[in-house]
Amino acid sequence: MKNLLGGTLMNKATIIGRLTRDPDLKYTQSGIAVAAFTVAVNRRYTNQQGEREADFINCVIWRKAAEIFCNYTHKGSLVGVDGHLQTRSYDAQDGHKVFITELVIDEFDFLETKKQAEQNHDQISQNYVQNQAVDVFEANGQQIDISDEDLPF
Repeated sequence: MKNLLGGTLMNKATIIGRLTRDPDLKYTQSGIAVAAFTVAVNRRYTNQQGEREADFINCVIWRKAAEIFCNYTHKGSLVGVDGHLQTRSYDAQDGHKVFITELVIDEFDFLETKKQAEQNHDQISQNYVQNQAVDVFEANGQQIDISDEDLPF
């Protein structure tokens, strides 16, 4: 499809960030694997209080790639994902139509060594057991402060 300027229209997005929770792997009635997860991505700028903010991108991945992704990632994993944006809708129980935009993953990369990922996971698990706040979004010495009310899930 061409746009008015003669170029090709494109729907492609690449993001790098950390998983906010373990990926949720499920199977359709026909046995196709599908996993959902959210990636936290730091913004380049800070807010008026000098705090770094993050965006939370809902993602979905299908088939064998979903199984592989779930086997090797967990909450806090640093990943790069590439895909296309898709919007779907459904009718909520209260009768309102709900729209969801998510990144449908075509390709992904693990951006940590296995050892780094295990250390990160061990640290998160240890802090979780101790009921301490965990900053899985630390990047370049910058930290973000997120309360549970700020999370979209």
